[in-house]
Amino acid sequence: MNLLFIGDIFGEPGRNAVQDLVPKLRQERKIDFVIGNGENVAHGKGITQKTAEQLFAAGIDVITTGNHAFDQHEVHDYFRRQPKLLRPVNYGAASPGRGHVVVEVYAGVKVGVINLAGRINMEPADCPFAAVDRILAEMKGSADIVFVDMHAEATSESRAMGWHLDGKVAAVVGSHTHVQTADEEVMPKGTAFLTDAGMTGPYRSVIGMRIDNVLRKFQTGIKSRFDPAEGDVRFCGALVEVEESTGLARKIERIQIRL
Repeated sequence: MNLLFIGDIFGEPGRNAVQDLVPKLRQERKIDFVIGNGENVAHGKGITQKTAEQLFAAGIDVITTGNHAFDQHEVHDYFRRQPKLLRPVNYGAASPGRGHVVVEVYAGVKVGVINLAGRINMEPADCPFAAVDRILAEMKGSADIVFVDMHAEATSESRAMGWHLDGKVAAVVGSHTHVQTADEEVMPKGTAFLTDAGMTGPYRSVIGMRIDNVLRKFQTGIKSRFDPAEGDVRFCGALVEVEESTGLARKIERIQIRL
């Protein structure tokens, strides 16, 4: 089975990139299942029902999020109604929605997706290590293949999660920083790992936002409105080939496509 994870989809440029490329990639690379991080898909901050449904229509099977999951208040009820739109599983029980899902891809093969949030320099959350162990126990017998989106600021925390889950899941791929790392590997016990898949959106920017607005903030300390940039759009992510009989990875390929 081939799984594609799309790194943080940012604003309209990211949505357009997904709409343009996902149908082609599914056909050309024989991709069976697509996961995309959509927490910045609505004008660079949060997600709405409309933007989520655009991603589903483009061929994404499950949408993960992170610390911006609930920035758009109108989406809270949609989180409750749409099981394939995930928020971090280690958020409190009162948070709308859920943080994991199991989807039957084709007869006899089910994929579980778990969304985690890191705790270093991030908003308060429960321990992601304890949370993922609990969810994996719940998924036992119901998911043949498990993919984990580790939404974290610290590369050390993402790397630690990779070692913690090596041999237990098909892949651990990070999101959040919008900067693609070059450390893709299949770990010793068979789990594919990449610290951060990068951003799908405008790279003539500061992690998606217009350069002038962000520079002004850094230079003066004065907060101002941040607006999404537009230039140099790239599609970033990771393609993982999984052995269905074991639920572990054969290989991982880092993807970056300039549009």
